[in-house]
Amino acid sequence: MILTKENIKEIVSIQLPSSKSISNRVLIINALSGNSELPLNVSDCDDTNVMIQWLASKPHTVDIGAAGTAMRFSTALLAVSEGEHIITGSPRMKQRPVAVLVDALRSIGADISYMENEGFPPLKIQGNPALRGGEITLRGDVSSQYISALLMIGPYLQNGLKLNLTGDIISQAYIDMTIDLMTEFGADVEWADDSSIIVKPGRYDKQRYIVEADWSASSYWYEIIALSDECTSVFLPNLSPYSLQGDSAVADIFELLGVNTDFLIDEEDNSCVRLSKTGNVVKTFEYDFSNQPDLAQTLAVTCCMMDIPFHLTGLSTLRIKETDRLNALKAELAKLGFDIQVLNDSELLWDGKRRKLSDEQLRAIAIDTYDDHRMAMAFAPAALKNGAIIINHPEVVSKSYPNFWNDMQFAGFSIS
Repeated sequence: MILTKENIKEIVSIQLPSSKSISNRVLIINALSGNSELPLNVSDCDDTNVMIQWLASKPHTVDIGAAGTAMRFSTALLAVSEGEHIITGSPRMKQRPVAVLVDALRSIGADISYMENEGFPPLKIQGNPALRGGEITLRGDVSSQYISALLMIGPYLQNGLKLNLTGDIISQAYIDMTIDLMTEFGADVEWADDSSIIVKPGRYDKQRYIVEADWSASSYWYEIIALSDECTSVFLPNLSPYSLQGDSAVADIFELLGVNTDFLIDEEDNSCVRLSKTGNVVKTFEYDFSNQPDLAQTLAVTCCMMDIPFHLTGLSTLRIKETDRLNALKAELAKLGFDIQVLNDSELLWDGKRRKLSDEQLRAIAIDTYDDHRMAMAFAPAALKNGAIIINHPEVVSKSYPNFWNDMQFAGFSIS
C-alpha cells in the first residue's frame, strides 16, 4: 500500500477505537461474573473479537490467532473453568513464551501441559473451578499481562491470591489498571506494600460497563500533529484526563515534542481532547518506557522524522511482542537512513545523524510490518516528511485499530 501526503486537513476530528487493554480485561472479569451480556463499546479489533468469539461459543480448542493478550488472559481463565480445553494460536504465537504464566498457575494447582514445545503454546488445560490459589512470587520485570492474568482469577481461587513481585516492576500502569477494574466489579484487591498484591476470595458483581477510547491509538495522531505543517488541530472524543490507561501519559510525552493537549467537554457532555502545536521542542529526547512500552515505536519514528536524537529505555518487553520490536525498528528506520543502536536488549539510541537519501529513494521505501500493527501505524505518518511511504501488509492494523487507514484518508492522506 502506498500512503501519500496529499490534501491534509487543517482541522480533523477522529473517533478512536475503544481501549483494547480495558476491553480484554473487562471481558475476562465479565465472564467470571457470569454475566451473559457484553460490556458496552468494547473494542472492534482482532484481539478483542477473538476473545468475544471463544467466550460465546466455548469450543474445546480455542484458537487465539496472533492475540498475545488474549492468550495470556484466556489461559488463566481456562485454568479456573470447567472442562478440558486446548489453547493455540498463529505460528508466531507458538514462538511467544508462556512458561512464566504456566509455572505460576501450576504452583497454585492448575493442570496445564505443553502439546508441542516446552514453554510455548499450544497448551492443554484441565480446568478446575476449585483451584486452591495461595502465594506466587514472580519477577517484577516480566510482562504485566502475566501478572494481570493471575490477578483477575484471584477472587475465584479458594484461598485467594498473594502475588509477590521481586526486583523492578515494569508496566505498573497496566497492573494498576487491572486492579482498578477488578475493584469496580466488586473484588477485594489491593497493594499490601510496594511489591505485594493481595486478592481475597470472592466474586465479581454483574454490571454494565462502558469502555473508553484507546489512548494508545491516539499516539499516531499526536505523531501526525508533531510531523505535519498543514494539520494544526486534531479532536479525539471519549478520552479523559482520569483514564485508567497508562498510555494516557502520551499527552505529557508529546508535550516535549511540541504537541499540546487540551481536555474539553463536547456538545454531548463527553470528554474530548484537542491536539495542537506549541512549537516548543526538546533538543534531545530521553524517556523510560517501562510503563508505556506500546508507545515506544511511535516515539522512535517521530523523533527520527523530527531530527531529534533520542535515548529510549525500559524496552525489555518489546522483544516478545508481536515481533521483536527492537530489531524491527532498527531494520526499518535504517531504510530511511537512521542507524539506531539497540543496547542491553532494552534500549534504543540514536545520535541524530542520518544517511543522505534522494527524494526518489525516500518515496520508494517499503516498510515491513512483521505482522505487527504498531509497526504499520507508527511508520505511516512518516509520509508527511517523505511525501509518500509504502507499507507492506497494511491489514495488520486490524489487530487494534481496524479503521486506521480510513481515518488517515479522512485526514487527507491518499492511499493506493
